[in-house]
Order: sequence, then structure tokens, then C-alpha cells
Amino acid sequence: MEEKKRYTIYRTIMLIVLVMFVTFILTSIGFYQYFVEGDSLNKYLALMASDESKDISQLLDTYRSVIDKYYLGDVDEEHLKEGAIKGYIEGLGDPYTEYISKEDMEDYMQDTMGNFVGIGIYMIEDSETNQIMVLSPIKGSPAEKAGIQPGDYIISVNGETCTADDMTAISTKIKGEEGTTVKLQILRGEETLDFEIVRENIIMNPVEGEILENNIGYIKFSSFDENTAEDFKTRLEELQTKGMTSLIIDLRNNGGGIVDEALQIAGYIADKDSVLLYEVDKDNNETVERNENDPIINMPVIILTNENTASSSEILAGALKDLGKAKIVGTTSYGKGVIQQILTLPDGSGIKITTEKYLTPNRTEINEKGIQPDEKVELPEEVENVLNVDRNQDTQLQKAIEMLTE
Repeated sequence: MEEKKRYTIYRTIMLIVLVMFVTFILTSIGFYQYFVEGDSLNKYLALMASDESKDISQLLDTYRSVIDKYYLGDVDEEHLKEGAIKGYIEGLGDPYTEYISKEDMEDYMQDTMGNFVGIGIYMIEDSETNQIMVLSPIKGSPAEKAGIQPGDYIISVNGETCTADDMTAISTKIKGEEGTTVKLQILRGEETLDFEIVRENIIMNPVEGEILENNIGYIKFSSFDENTAEDFKTRLEELQTKGMTSLIIDLRNNGGGIVDEALQIAGYIADKDSVLLYEVDKDNNETVERNENDPIINMPVIILTNENTASSSEILAGALKDLGKAKIVGTTSYGKGVIQQILTLPDGSGIKITTEKYLTPNRTEINEKGIQPDEKVELPEEVENVLNVDRNQDTQLQKAIEMLTE
């Protein structure tokens, strides 16, 4: 009786195992047919992986067939096309090369020329925090009047959260029609602040000048826009009429701009026919930029630089340093030694693309290295914001004054 009972249990267990085995086989066959033999998503993916020699257009066609067959939502053709182009260009890994949509192109060109309707701020990308930081408000602008300060982080525009990845789009959103308003949420230290600012036509006159002690002239500007060189010359002549005997050019926190404007300013100080810049393209073809005019100033010059001194600012500082026409005081500059061109495409969109690197007159490369100061001077540790330094704490400016007074 006991033996018969054990046999019955054994037979039951074997039956269960057999059923499980058959079920596994049938399920495996079903999955195999679905994923391998069937008309499935994995079939498309397998086809894509099977031919690594496909060019980008063939791969995009394959992905498009997947979207057409499986994607649940509606397809916006323009967004799809722009996303593909933007991603393709971002794949270069160059932080200075970017796609500009047709809608943004006009605003982008206006920014480059220094004319636009908006609130009047210079913005930069803070790579450490991936946030958009206010470099400085333009003097007399709606932003300055509203209380926007250098070093503020823009965390949302009209209720839309933003990061440094959205720089071009956010710049467009901040601009708009004259008389309309834009809402900004600002992070200042630990504090979050809300601003509602009326847009105005921004008249850009970023070149400021004054006479300091001992007849030292002081000129400061935040970017190289259209007419910056002419404005610089005007300030220079005004200071000369006031008895200026030496000059400080403050390029701290100047993010650059139009290269020709920087070369023109260098030409006011450098000797005629001296080399100001070497431009080298991908084929090592070299263009030499020389000063074509006689200098209009012949006196001691000191240039102030810091880690935010970039691009065209470095061209000016590097040229005058190498030519022995200026001393550099402060800290090492940013190190952007490449030049971009803005190309307009047939559909109205554009691409800002890195086309050349530049070398100083001594053939010094600046990209990712920066301009080294002749006198390295750090700001005091208690200075919390290098974009807004009180003159009593400005050890870099004080050192320049000291050097010109000796």
C-alpha cells in the first residue's frame, strides 16, 4: 500500500515536470517567432545592427520606418527634422558649433550686431552648474533698473524651467516686442527671486571711460559688438582731453564678440604693419592680420583679465602683450582660441561653426590655455562674486594703478 502511494506521487510529479517542459518549449517557439521571424520592432533593430556601413541618411530612413509603423503619437515633420540636424551637429562635441533654427536666426544676428529688443543682459553658460548666468546687465537697461545683478542664475522664463542647454532658445524667449513683459525667476545665492520686466529697444553703448588718480585712464566694456571699436576711440579721445597719461583697459568678464572690432582696437595702440593675429584653418592655411594704420595712443597700457576674459578679448590682450604694448594683470583668461563663422542655409536656418584657430603674434596658442598675466593677482577670498567687485576690494585694479604710478 505504501509502495503504491509512492508510485502515485512519483507519477504526478513527472506529469507536472512534463507539462512545464512542453509549456516552455511552446512559449520559446512563440517568442522566437515573434522576435525573430515575425514582423516586429526587433526585426527592424536587427536590420539596423546588421549593416554598420550604412550612412546617416540610410539609418534615418530605417528609424523613420520604425516611427511610421509603431509610434503612437502624431509626427511633427519640422520638429523631427530640426531635432535630427541639431543632434547631428551636437555630435561633433564642439561647444562653439551649433544649429540655429530659422525662427531664431534673425534674433541671433541682431544679438551679434548688438541691437535687439529685450531686457538688456549679457548671459553665459556656467558649465559647472549647467545653468544660465547673468554676466552683467547693460547700463541703463530694464534689467539693471529692475535689479538684476551679475552672477544671478536664470532658472525659469515665463514659468518654463531652463538650463544652459537651452541657451539659444531662452535668449529668444527673453526677447520680444517692445512694451511687452517677460517673467524671470532668478536664483541669487540661496534666495529665489521673481521679476517681471518690460522689454525695450536696447541701445547698446557698452564702452565706459573715466579718469582715475594720477591721470590714469580707465576703459571698460563687456563685449565686442558692432561699433565697439568706434565707441572705444571716442572714450579714448575724451580721456586724452582730460589729461590721461596712461591707460587701463578692463577686459575682465568680457566674453568676446566680433573679432574685427578687437583687431581695430589693437590697431589704435600697435605699430603700423605689426602682426596682430594669425588665423589657421583645417588645412593649415594661414591668414595674417596686420595693423594697417598708425597708432593713436603711445603711453603705458595695462589690461585686466580674469577667467571670464574670452575670445576676442584674448585676441586683444594677446596681441598687445606679445607686441610689448601692454602688461597683463589679473588671472589667466578663459582660453577660447577658435573662431566661428555664421552661415545662413537656403531654408533660412543657420549654423555657427568653428572654422579657424587663432595664434598671437608670437604664435602662441590660446585655446584651452588662455593668456597668462604678467602679474598674477587674485581677488580677496571674501569677494563672493567676481562679476561685481567693490573697488575697495579690487586688488587687480589696485595693482594696475600701482604699476602705472611707479
